[in-house]
Amino acid sequence: MSHPNMKNSLLSLLTAVLFVGSLNGAQAQTQVIKIGYADPEIIITYMPEYQTVQQQMAVEYRTSQEALQALAEDFQERVDRYQRQQPLLSEERRAEREAELATLQQEIQSSAAAKDDELASRQEELMAPLLQKVQDAIDAIAQAKGLDMVIRSPALLYVNPDRVININIDIARRLGIEVDEDQVSDVN
Repeated sequence: MSHPNMKNSLLSLLTAVLFVGSLNGAQAQTQVIKIGYADPEIIITYMPEYQTVQQQMAVEYRTSQEALQALAEDFQERVDRYQRQQPLLSEERRAEREAELATLQQEIQSSAAAKDDELASRQEELMAPLLQKVQDAIDAIAQAKGLDMVIRSPALLYVNPDRVININIDIARRLGIEVDEDQVSDVN
């Protein structure tokens, strides 16, 4: 779920904040920026709702595959029928049937692409409430701990634990889910 542009944006934001903080520090008393980090994706995998989404997507994927399989089988039957009848067909009729088969093949490919897009949209739709719950928890924890920013932990290469805090466990507890603390406490 992490995108290179998001990582670059976060790095740019962090650099700008640190630069402004250093400028302000030269002019006045330095104010410490409080930063937290979290991995929302790993938290989501522990949510009971996530399993429900995965099961729903499996059903929808299977249904989609069955529909495409039926189209593919119909296409193969038509190809087989054409191949059996080909010697008996006129050149003009042969060209018509080949064009029909090519059109049907294109329709199947278009249908497969549309099903993929539909499934991706459906997954986004089902995941949106989970992402919002995690974001709400992050917002509440950041406010309660007086954090100035929270960044995604997969983008971190190094963390000074005295100045930057992991809030994964706090998020999980706020959402009422049990987590393996060792797994969600790692920076990466």
